[in-house]
Amino acid sequence: MAHRILFVCVENSNRSQMAEGFARLHGGDDVEAMSAGSKPSGRINPKAIRFMAERGVDLTTHASKSLDDVTGEFDAVITMGCGDNCPWVPAKRREDWALPDPRDMDDDGYRAVRDEIEARVKALLASL
Repeated sequence: MAHRILFVCVENSNRSQMAEGFARLHGGDDVEAMSAGSKPSGRINPKAIRFMAERGVDLTTHASKSLDDVTGEFDAVITMGCGDNCPWVPAKRREDWALPDPRDMDDDGYRAVRDEIEARVKALLASL
């Protein structure tokens, strides 16, 4: 059975979307990855789409979702360090990655956050 992972941030337009994309890329059929936000922006940041495309991940098919739309139990719930007031989501494991929001960063800064997310996702998948 696939491991269910939920990535959470406020707008669900940058960090959590990238984490979901990397979890799908590196986890394949062994992972059911989702992302959501406490106050979703309703769109994916164009920078996230562009910089994930550099890694072969297409975020144009993703949607910005609300935590209210998430159901079920997860093997891991990962928050992105947004001081997020998350509603309770059943999970066997919780982590807060305390990552800076790259939304207003320059290209190099955004890529650095993306690369950190990829490394953390790989480590998370290896530990499940």
